[in-house]
Amino acid sequence: MAEDLIIATGTKEEQYQLLVKQIAALLQGETDSVANMANVAAALKEQFDFWWVGFYIVKGDQLVLGPFQGPVACTRIGYGKGVCGASWQRMETVIVPDVEQFPGHIACSSLSKSEIVVPVLCQGVCTAVLDVDSEKLNSFDEVDKQYLEEIVQLLVVSGQ
Repeated sequence: MAEDLIIATGTKEEQYQLLVKQIAALLQGETDSVANMANVAAALKEQFDFWWVGFYIVKGDQLVLGPFQGPVACTRIGYGKGVCGASWQRMETVIVPDVEQFPGHIACSSLSKSEIVVPVLCQGVCTAVLDVDSEKLNSFDEVDKQYLEEIVQLLVVSGQ
């Protein structure tokens, strides 16, 4: 049974540190990837009030919209297309301080101003990406990268 998340205060790093522990507890014993991605998206949205948080799942040569929190989103993204497709192709986290400056950015919402995308890597294969958007410029940095990668690794361990 899930318990309410404790909304942390303090620095961004302190907030992530508590959230990582809470997400680890939330995922413990649950192997369904959709349920786990849904709870991770909800926990991140609740803690940080990001504009949009969600997952795109690799299906063939496309990323297909998975569990998310926020306004409606693009349903399919091609390999190498936009920030999500670039993260999938590169198999690395991509931080975009200003989406207007990213060549080929896919604008699902004109309100999104900055973005971070983290690939979900299982045994060297990208199976999904975690996409987080902000309505503010320069919202994401190395602290976000470090902890979002840690959270994605918790998904992999839980059976994503």
